[in-house]
Amino acid sequence: MAKTLVLSFIARDRPGVVERLSETVAREGGNWLESRMAHLAEKFAGVARVEIPGGKVASLKTALTALDEEGFHLMVEEAAEDAAPAGPLLNLDLVGPDHPGILRDISHCLTEHGVSVEEIETDIRGAPMGGGSLFYARARVRAPARLGEEQLRHALEALAGALMVDITLREEG
Repeated sequence: MAKTLVLSFIARDRPGVVERLSETVAREGGNWLESRMAHLAEKFAGVARVEIPGGKVASLKTALTALDEEGFHLMVEEAAEDAAPAGPLLNLDLVGPDHPGILRDISHCLTEHGVSVEEIETDIRGAPMGGGSLFYARARVRAPARLGEEQLRHALEALAGALMVDITLREEG
């Protein structure tokens, strides 16, 4: 029976990182299903979901561990069975003057309301006028079925005022 594994990795950014990982998975009989990868601060990092025949899990883990010698830092975990997600998917966009704690405060508000972050991307960019930096966040979140979108919207609007940022929340789709 096939097993699904989740790989997380980081390596010095250079040509061939993705090829080396995907070649190792394929050589061991695995199938690359999905991934998210990015270049950050001269590193290349990512997470991937792969499927492998049950009898090949140990050999794939050994082959991936051997990549440590090439500067890869990897973690491999068996994936949990996918449960049917409950609750609506929402898109959250945030922009405002950068200062420490923005992501902490937003994630705390989401957690307090039982909202799970499915994906998030953040960035710092120069402000177009007046200097300084702007913090940008774009997230895809899943709200619990019991939580009304308006209730979450009110909590985020109150926090946006305190943080002096703009937050937009809309249902995906």
